[in-house]
Amino acid sequence: SEAGSELPAAAGSLPLPQNCSRSAPSSPQKMLLPALALSSAFLAPHAASRALSTSKVAMNGGKGFGGGEATRDPAPTVIDPNDPKGKQQAIHKAESFAEYLAKRSAGGGAAPAGGSAGAYPSLPPSVKPGVLTGQAVVDLLEDAKRRGYAIPAVNCVTSSSVNACLEAAAAAKAPVMIQFSSGGAQFYAGKGLDNTDFDAAVAGAVSGAHHVRTLAAKYGVPVILHTDHCAKKLLPWVDGMLAESEAHYAAHGEPLFSSHMLDLSEEPLEENIAICVEYMQRMAKLDMLLEMELGITGGEEDGVDNEDANPEDLYSKPEEIWQVYEKLSAVPNGRFTVAAAFGNVHGVYAPGNVKLDPEILGNAQTFIADKVSSSDAKPVSFVFHGGSGSDLKDIKQAIDYGVVKMNIDTDTQWSYWDGIRAYYKKYEPYLNSQIGNPDGADKPNKKFYDPRACLRSAEDSTNARLQQCFEDLNCVGILGLGDMPPPQNVLGPRRGALPC
Repeated sequence: SEAGSELPAAAGSLPLPQNCSRSAPSSPQKMLLPALALSSAFLAPHAASRALSTSKVAMNGGKGFGGGEATRDPAPTVIDPNDPKGKQQAIHKAESFAEYLAKRSAGGGAAPAGGSAGAYPSLPPSVKPGVLTGQAVVDLLEDAKRRGYAIPAVNCVTSSSVNACLEAAAAAKAPVMIQFSSGGAQFYAGKGLDNTDFDAAVAGAVSGAHHVRTLAAKYGVPVILHTDHCAKKLLPWVDGMLAESEAHYAAHGEPLFSSHMLDLSEEPLEENIAICVEYMQRMAKLDMLLEMELGITGGEEDGVDNEDANPEDLYSKPEEIWQVYEKLSAVPNGRFTVAAAFGNVHGVYAPGNVKLDPEILGNAQTFIADKVSSSDAKPVSFVFHGGSGSDLKDIKQAIDYGVVKMNIDTDTQWSYWDGIRAYYKKYEPYLNSQIGNPDGADKPNKKFYDPRACLRSAEDSTNARLQQCFEDLNCVGILGLGDMPPPQNVLGPRRGALPC
């Protein structure tokens, strides 16, 4: 046809995805994708459509229990107090959060006296289930600094890994940070999707954000929704996500994400600070928090290789941290954390190969408190990168010096794989063919190779590893709740449940 003549010669087949490597292209090639191109022109109307459709189902002015948007019916369902199953599902309804708290409160019975309806017994009133933004994020981080705990920030690459984090946080009765790297976000969208101009990485992060927003409140936990390392060459990725947050803010009065990280540690200090100030000014209008990196985190993570970094660059100086604090504090409505280097290294290495010096953080706190004549002995909220495999003594000391967030990726990558590996070893005789196993040559194996089975094993293994992480960070029981009630309406083996 005449229209068809405008298509490439190989009409009917998609061109190969571009920029599927972990590194950004030096000069992205513009591709003309027939009908399915994820260009900005293609995304714009869909972003508007998403905002419109979300606003139609949002309640409470577009917010859920108080921390984030909830995609629920505008007219809340009334829970029948005489219906036990209804009460077990009360967490799904915003108006029922007080009931949910009463069920899980450590005292068991009623919500604590003096607490506002829908507030956790042990946290500031602004901190509610769901994605936190604005002042609620600041209040939670200040509470962490005051009470001496840090929040695990887990890199996620699939909806399964997100769900494992939410489940682990609910079991630990704790807040959690869920974060996406550029490579992780691209994988979330699908490696078969074109990533020219970081379209796939933006779309994957946005998809993950909506996934977290849909489920976080149902798990009854507060979540800080964050993105990880963004070097200078990846700034267009953050620009795309900020554009989404600006549209979300216009529709709902809060950004899509809680915060973003800029990692300009490879740039000169003055340029690093100047770019962070520029982005902080844009993000402050959306009530977003900025995490900036000062000094270099060693090792390799998501394609960023600093294994040969100058050892001197692995340790920040108090004067440098003060420069950052002074400039970012001057931004009206500025909210920020600092990932200062104190010998941090991504990955897990043999004991003795990583030499952390948390005293750097303590010295910086004293230096800056003196500069600003503050009665607060810990004016800076620090972030601990390269937490996997770190010595517990160093972790505890870093928290004492004002670390409120610790990244974990390598250990959860291993735990996720280890769950799959364990599942395979346990059911190997049932996983070698579709038909035929120790129970009989004609017996089918479908329920064993159903991907949900091994993925659930991976989630269980990740959950177990994260419980250790919450323990290490003094972050168990922070919500002040009792045990999470067991999930209801879980299929049993006679109704098609999986073997594990």
